[in-house]
Amino acid sequence: MLRYSEKMVIMKRSGIGMAGQVRTCFIVASLGLVLVLGVSCGGGANNGKEGMSGGMGAGKAGRRGGPGMLTEVPVQTTKVQRITIQRQVDLAGSLISPDQAKVSSEVAGVVRKVLVELGQEVGVGQIVVKLDPRELELALQRAQSQLRQTEAQLGIDGVRAKEPLPDEQISSVRMAIANRDDALAQLRRAERLKAQNLLSQADLDAAETRVKVTEANHQSALEAVQSLKATLQERRHAVELAEKKLNDTDIRASVAGQVAEKMVQQGEFIRENTPVVSIVQMNPLKVRTAIQERYAGIVRAGLPAEFSVESAPGQKFVGRVSNVSPSVDQATRTFPVEILVDNRDRRLKPGFFAKGVISTYRDENVMAIPENAISTLAGVSNVYVIENLKARQQMVTLGTRVGDLYELLGGLKGDEVLASSHLTMLATGVPVSIEQSSGPEKPSKALDPVQSSAGAGSGRGGRP
Repeated sequence: MLRYSEKMVIMKRSGIGMAGQVRTCFIVASLGLVLVLGVSCGGGANNGKEGMSGGMGAGKAGRRGGPGMLTEVPVQTTKVQRITIQRQVDLAGSLISPDQAKVSSEVAGVVRKVLVELGQEVGVGQIVVKLDPRELELALQRAQSQLRQTEAQLGIDGVRAKEPLPDEQISSVRMAIANRDDALAQLRRAERLKAQNLLSQADLDAAETRVKVTEANHQSALEAVQSLKATLQERRHAVELAEKKLNDTDIRASVAGQVAEKMVQQGEFIRENTPVVSIVQMNPLKVRTAIQERYAGIVRAGLPAEFSVESAPGQKFVGRVSNVSPSVDQATRTFPVEILVDNRDRRLKPGFFAKGVISTYRDENVMAIPENAISTLAGVSNVYVIENLKARQQMVTLGTRVGDLYELLGGLKGDEVLASSHLTMLATGVPVSIEQSSGPEKPSKALDPVQSSAGAGSGRGGRP
């Protein structure tokens, strides 16, 4: 080995400067450090293999035997299954009352008594408010008196005759007929006397004029009777109207339900058409929601629905679609749907927010794979197909989740064998050894019922 002074002489002769000498010394020192580390870390052939196996990371198998040989990964297997899925459409809406009314007063008056309280259950026709009837009682008596007067003129006594007599039997008409007949008789006598020259022409003319007057009086009497009959109908209607107004002092509920609001107080004077109470029908109720237009062909009346409300956590309420709008809102691209819900126990109230699903139709023979056969990374789902005792990574498209199964929308044909364990140790080309299978070898039976969401907001976009 050359001494340092000899090296310096050689460097000077070879034209190497001071900077080149420093770089050369640094390279020699680095190579020496690498050799020392290699000797200290090399713990034999087996240790080197284990270190390399650990360096492969998740998805790589260790080595066995000679160089280049991959260790078989023991895996359990499963197959693609066939299931039946009940397709569903998401719903979100508010509970409403199908019949809600503000009961109003049809007459003016002073409120004598309010007979209901807030939240009280009332039936159709039940009295809710009473008004002072005194003024309307007097109006009824006046109308009844005028009616009796007209009935007397027409010969109605309420006992023997309750309807107007024939015109010829009315007293005024009978008198007119009698006067006419008498005038006709006198005219005939006057004509006989005139023929015998026993009566002057003036007396004959007077007899003829009297006949004409009595005939006019008879016609006038008939017309007066017709007018009285019309007046009779008018006064009968007036009495009926006065009776109705008197009865309207008892304000009654027009619908069955619960009192939602009281609007008047005792002693208050109210005018006609003044609302006194608001009544809300409580059974049944309706859920009003809006469904996306792509489901217009499958959502129809009669389909079952299930929903929940925040006031009753963990409880499910059921109903049926009752009404479906024939048109789509152009702004929201949705169409209104109403669901009828039984509310006998009064657990639901109008205004509650409801969230649930509408069951549309059953989808038969749907391919599905178990959750433990799926490896998901960064939103991409993959499975490992076992072919000739080797793994092959295959990307799949998943749909609805049914228990521990996922609907398979694409990526497999349906006859593949899939790994269901040790997925983190697998990669394409890794050899495997088959353990006991974790899933059924035969297609599974239909799952009924199952939770499937195919509506707005469904997690994996199940088929509609």
